[in-house]
Amino acid sequence: MKHLLSILLFFLIVPVAHAQLPQVELKDLQGKSINTSKLNNEGKPFIISFFATWCKPCLRELKAINEVYEDWQEETGVKLVAVSIDEGQNTDRVKPLMDALGLEYEVLLDPNGDFKRAMNVNMIPHVFVIDGKGNVAYAHTGYTEGGEQELIAKVRELLKSEE
Repeated sequence: MKHLLSILLFFLIVPVAHAQLPQVELKDLQGKSINTSKLNNEGKPFIISFFATWCKPCLRELKAINEVYEDWQEETGVKLVAVSIDEGQNTDRVKPLMDALGLEYEVLLDPNGDFKRAMNVNMIPHVFVIDGKGNVAYAHTGYTEGGEQELIAKVRELLKSEE
């Protein structure tokens, strides 16, 4: 049974590791088109967090990251890109929510779910750490209190390996 579980976990994790970001057109909160293949952080790791305005764990995660985000940026230069999967009729709720929560992340809209599907996101919150070369280095689904520390640990690890 343990062997079967190991094989299953291998096939769930391996496709994510070192995959390049797909080319999908999203919109920012001002309506400008952004191609996801162009997302970068000037050669440094960055984080992509899929969320929805109605998802309570997603909002807890974004708030928790926001509390330490400035420190993370100073220490590592990491940036976070939050991707809303709210459907078309609900996208007008995203900006007011981000403003009300005081979140200062780059926010992109994926109202048709194209990027979500391309990244195999089935549940939210779903977070990816992207290395400085644009490869997916880590993925995590769900949120538990303190889980944001796992993200920054992965970013630190990537920075050390890229030196």
